[in-house]
Amino acid sequence: MSEDLKDILSNSNKDIDNQQLMQYLQNQLSSEQQHDVERSMADDPFVNDAVEGLQSFDAKKNVQSYVNELHDNLQKQLAKKKKRKDKRRWKDQPWVYLAIAIILLLLLICFVVVRKYLGY
Repeated sequence: MSEDLKDILSNSNKDIDNQQLMQYLQNQLSSEQQHDVERSMADDPFVNDAVEGLQSFDAKKNVQSYVNELHDNLQKQLAKKKKRKDKRRWKDQPWVYLAIAIILLLLLICFVVVRKYLGY
């Protein structure tokens, strides 16, 4: 998985960037830019939900720390999933293939011996 997909805020929306959302919440945008953000909110329910969610935070200055914490948790979960997936792979465990081959060979030998001695 590429590093871009692991960053929860990388290019999350093509119409509005995250910095502009933060400035909107802190009333640091011009009236025209605020209108653009509000138009984006009306057009896209995802942007509207994002703004509503960010407005619900008590401390607006801690939003970036929350984002960083979410990003770190996402990295940990992805690493754990990758480790679990790699653990299930058989390519790193050639003894499994060897055991399967030996069992099949023994079954074949048993079949031949039984067939020969019982006359089938």
